[in-house]
Amino acid sequence: MSEDFYCDEVFSGKTPVNKVIETDHVLAYYHTKPFYPIHIVAVPKRHISSLLTLQESDNETLLELLGVIKQVAAMVTEKYGACRVSTNLGDYQDSKHLHWHIYFGEPLR
Repeated sequence: MSEDFYCDEVFSGKTPVNKVIETDHVLAYYHTKPFYPIHIVAVPKRHISSLLTLQESDNETLLELLGVIKQVAAMVTEKYGACRVSTNLGDYQDSKHLHWHIYFGEPLR
């Protein structure tokens, strides 16, 4: 897999996705290889490598991203009664592009 799946595959259109919410700067879509029955990923459309590398200049994008995460989490919680929201860092982060998981249910694998 590429270091940045989102820029290399999703935003380029090489890997089609089922969109949940899209704004000018953020995309939320159903995970292409879900780990949970409901598994949505939210990402900024501009490359930011991780939560730890955010700069002050990223504040507007981060606020927009958090707004989308909040909307998706509210939708999942309303429908299923709960959800989890998480991001990975370091070796846990497969794709070196800031992304958040919004998910519900027990792990599929």
